[in-house]
Amino acid sequence: MIYPRFPKEGETIGICAPSAGVGGKLASFELSLETLHEAGYKTKETENVRSEGYPSAPADVRGAEFNQLFSDPEISMVISASGGDYNVEMLPHINADIVRENPKWFAGYSDPTCVELYLTTVLDIATIYGVNAGAWDWRPLHKFQYDALSVIKGELPVQTSYEYYSSKGFDDETLSCEMDAEVRWTLLMPVYSSESEHGELFEGTSLDVTGRLIGGCIDVITWVMGTPYEDLAGFSERYKDDGLIWYFDNFELKPMDLMYAMIKMRQAGLFDHARAVIFGRTLLPGEATDEDYLIQLERVFGELEVPVIWNADIGHTKPSFTLINGAMGHLTYDNGRATLTMDLK
Repeated sequence: MIYPRFPKEGETIGICAPSAGVGGKLASFELSLETLHEAGYKTKETENVRSEGYPSAPADVRGAEFNQLFSDPEISMVISASGGDYNVEMLPHINADIVRENPKWFAGYSDPTCVELYLTTVLDIATIYGVNAGAWDWRPLHKFQYDALSVIKGELPVQTSYEYYSSKGFDDETLSCEMDAEVRWTLLMPVYSSESEHGELFEGTSLDVTGRLIGGCIDVITWVMGTPYEDLAGFSERYKDDGLIWYFDNFELKPMDLMYAMIKMRQAGLFDHARAVIFGRTLLPGEATDEDYLIQLERVFGELEVPVIWNADIGHTKPSFTLINGAMGHLTYDNGRATLTMDLK
């Protein structure tokens, strides 16, 4: 696994828009840049970062701007401006030779998952999931945002499950999220039952596992699977002795859709070396309940010897962890609370 050098104070972070631009939320974006600048970094934006287009530009232009930042010796790290859609279109325009010759940290979340899968599973370069360049716009900043800054600095924090999360999301007027719902991670242990064709999941109390972290937005992963821009099977095989900790950020897949995505991955052998599978809180579940999701996931994991965690602090609902794809993760869980540490080895 290639771990790029973390940017030092005074160095420049490059920002591109491989998906959407930030033209519709410039005030919020400026607040986030202010945070990065106060942390000691300079920033350099490619031409279409502030575009109001959706996506920000044609696919070949977005790819060229991505390549531009990786080839620029003054850029120490690259962050996606925003999430959105259509990121998958620009993957054929990434110049793999440029990226290999100039390995840098790439950070993003949501739609940029597909770029991270390509860099980490095909090119074997670690990537950062959990923040886009506009992630530091809250006032005051929350601990999860400080943790994200620590990750970018290379000062990998101990990340612990939070006490409350925001069920309503970001408030543009207060520039913050009301933490109104209690956080409770749920551990589910598979137990084979002769009365069930697919086994069952029963709530567990504790877990202590180590494995190489890999994952992202599951909605996006399903789009990329089977293309030349992912090698999850190769990644799983290369690091099978380390074991894998899979994590999934579910944006809006309904219970049946999530089940089918997991079935596809299971049938591809991607959970053969899994030590745990973690699901973040679903941002847009519609009318579906936790029980609706877990009934379907039981069909996938009920007879696998893989513990499942549900409603983790990962993904679109805040606060959320910042994770390094390719790093070794150590996850401990005890009665609804969890702690994650990461090691670059």
